[in-house]
Amino acid sequence: MQTAIITGASTGLGRALADHLSLAGWRVVVDARTATELHVAAAGWPHAVVRPGDVTDETHRAELVAAAGERLDLLVLNASSLGQTPLPPLAEYRLDELRAMLETNVVAPLRLVQLALPALRSARPRPGRVLAISSDAAVEGYPGWGGYGASKAALDQLIRVLAAEEPGIPAYAVDPGDMRTRMHAAAFPGEDISDRPTPESVVPALRRLIDGDLPAGRYTAGELLVAAGS
Repeated sequence: MQTAIITGASTGLGRALADHLSLAGWRVVVDARTATELHVAAAGWPHAVVRPGDVTDETHRAELVAAAGERLDLLVLNASSLGQTPLPPLAEYRLDELRAMLETNVVAPLRLVQLALPALRSARPRPGRVLAISSDAAVEGYPGWGGYGASKAALDQLIRVLAAEEPGIPAYAVDPGDMRTRMHAAAFPGEDISDRPTPESVVPALRRLIDGDLPAGRYTAGELLVAAGS
């Protein structure tokens, strides 16, 4: 049975991916900051290991990796913070908010990779892989998105360097595009986002990275879905 760690699995894309992998027979080790939501989400996952907690906490990170065991097939770095809201211009960004967001979006993912590397290297018949959820804000200059975008740009670079330093472990950053999620709603307060795609619609793109042999690097869900249909 294949094992995945998925952070931020109580809602949105993390939950959709955990749902999908569980139905496909995977064992999923999942976390989220809200224990009640996480347990509700995981109720239908037959091989779930539920570990509520905050990815910025070192003890919690160690517990997540330990729960996966000696072999890890997939590490999904999905847990994320939007940062200061409503989204402010950089001139008004509070530095304490920026530091807190960087702890969640950059420092925690790196530390999880560090802790998980031995288990990723031990996966068989092929090494485990790392999948980091990025954003178009990492590469575009959208007003108000400077803090969040900077954190995702830093995450993208960590993945690039990881791929160069660990060529045997496929490492991917993927921009899922706009989705109908709680975070997206928080970024656009008062706006109707019902026209955005559901997180479930993005999962087939992630499966191309999880199951395929694409080179390490940065991808968008859109290009992965188009390639899958061609």
